[in-house]
Parts: sequence; structure tokens; C-alpha cells
Amino acid sequence: MAIIAVTLVGISKGGFGGGVGLVATPLLALVLPVADAAALMLPILLIADVLSVRNYWGQFDRPTMRFLLPAAILGIIIGSLFFTAFSTNERILKLTIGILTLIFGIWFAAKEWILGAVEGKRPSNYIGFLLGSLSGFTSTIAHVGGPPVTIYMLNTKLSKQLFIGTFLLFFLIVNTIKLIPYALLGLLTVGNFLVVLILAPLVFLGVWLGVKLNGRFNDLWFNRVILIILLLTGIQLVIGESL
Repeated sequence: MAIIAVTLVGISKGGFGGGVGLVATPLLALVLPVADAAALMLPILLIADVLSVRNYWGQFDRPTMRFLLPAAILGIIIGSLFFTAFSTNERILKLTIGILTLIFGIWFAAKEWILGAVEGKRPSNYIGFLLGSLSGFTSTIAHVGGPPVTIYMLNTKLSKQLFIGTFLLFFLIVNTIKLIPYALLGLLTVGNFLVVLILAPLVFLGVWLGVKLNGRFNDLWFNRVILIILLLTGIQLVIGESL
């Protein structure tokens, strides 16, 4: 399961099947405690972030970063407090990640419609701050902070290069900040780092595959398969903890 999750993260960072990284942590949560699944994926995501950001180095929008990062930090703090409060209640954690998975599965399915509906309607500063905080929270819990930030950034009128560069750098910084609460919560164990060392080459393989697939294939059917996996995973996590 870890091999599949890490490879999908790499493929996503390689530019193929946008958003397929959403499924990585929920997949691992099927076979691992939620905290362990999140802790295992964080260093993997950082490796993938560094690989992605280097292609857009120096290309980011400073006002957007200055606005979103404080909001995301607040969300990270709330997410960390959530982990602390329910660290011994695996049922609540799996139920939460299952619900988030279903919500973002719906997002994945209706992404074009949602973005089309909000396009041209710039969120107020309050809504923007809320979206940034939501991104920090969901990123801390399940590493799925992309959709709220995408909704906010859609109407920033940035060029494609600046949009992608800002998005990638934002999550590199967010994931780096998350190392602090993860360390304080005792989630960054030596055992996890050994597993990360074993899995790290798959990130490079996944990015290479993503680049190759992006230039040769339409990602429509790939995204449909990922959507089915995402929804089934969310249902399994929710039903499994509700019974």
C-alpha cells in the first residue's frame, strides 16, 4: 500500500493526473493508524515538493504567500491540537480522515464545475483566510490541503508559471512547518525514517512516470480510476469505523 501511495504522489508531482496525491494518506490509513500514515507520508511529500519547486524556483507571488501562510499556520496549530486531543482515539481519527476523503473525492469529481462557479468571484479577505486555515488543517490531518488554496488562488489572476510556482512553494513551506508539531507529537520515529529511505526512490520514479505520461496520454481515465479509489477508500474508512 505504501508503494502505491508513494508512487501516486510522485506521478502527481510529475504533472499527470492532477490531484491524485489526495488518495495517498487515506490509502495508508486503511492499513496503518492515521497518525502513523500521516507521519510516514510527510517526509515523502517534502522530497516530492523539493523536486517540484526546483523547476519553478523564484517564481512565486509574494502578496499571496504573505496572505496565505499565516492562515495556514493557524490551521496547522488547530490540526495539531486535534491530533493531540484524539491521539488515543483511532476510531475518531479514521472517521475524520474518511469524511475528509469523501469530501475531497466529491471535489475531485466536480472540480471543473466548482472552479467554474467561483471563477471571477474573488473571495473576501475573511473567506480567503478561512480557506488558508482550512488548507492548513486538512493538510495536517491528511495531507490534502490543495483544494481550498486552489479555490482562493483561482482568482488571483496570476500567470500559469506564477500560479504553479506559488502553489508548490506554499506547500513546501507548509509541509516543512508541519515537521514541528509532528516532532512534538512524537510521530517522527526512527522506524518511519527507515521506511522513508526505502520508499524515497519511488518518488523519483513516480515523478519520472508523471512527466512521461503527461506528454503522451490523456489523464481522463486515470483520474476516473483515482476517483473510484478515493471514494471507495473514504467509504471504507467511514463504514469501518461506524460499525
